[in-house]
Amino acid sequence: MTKDVCEVTCIDEEKVVRTKNKLIEQNPLEVAKVFKALSDDTRIKIAYALSLEDELCVCDVANIVGSTTATASHHLRLLKNIGLAKYRKEGKLVFYSLDDEHVKQLILVAFTHHKEVVEVE
Repeated sequence: MTKDVCEVTCIDEEKVVRTKNKLIEQNPLEVAKVFKALSDDTRIKIAYALSLEDELCVCDVANIVGSTTATASHHLRLLKNIGLAKYRKEGKLVFYSLDDEHVKQLILVAFTHHKEVVEVE
């Protein structure tokens, strides 16, 4: 028998109902899309780079992550479509940035957490 599983069934009905209602209100499927988008190693590198700089052009992003501009553009477009990034065009250049401070904090907290976990090990 594993030690990380309840040995008896004991349900706190009040907590269960309250939490289920909150989950319905918050639409976790949409939130899951955010984490799914960030689960790709290239996209998380891009998001982290954008959390360190206010904005980067597609060419800079490609250079940072070691990809072609087409690949970087594809990943940036996905981040934009999911609502994590935004862009502006200046002449022939396209600059991307994170959509808002919440996205930046999400990325930075994830990297900070990872660093803390690694230091504990």
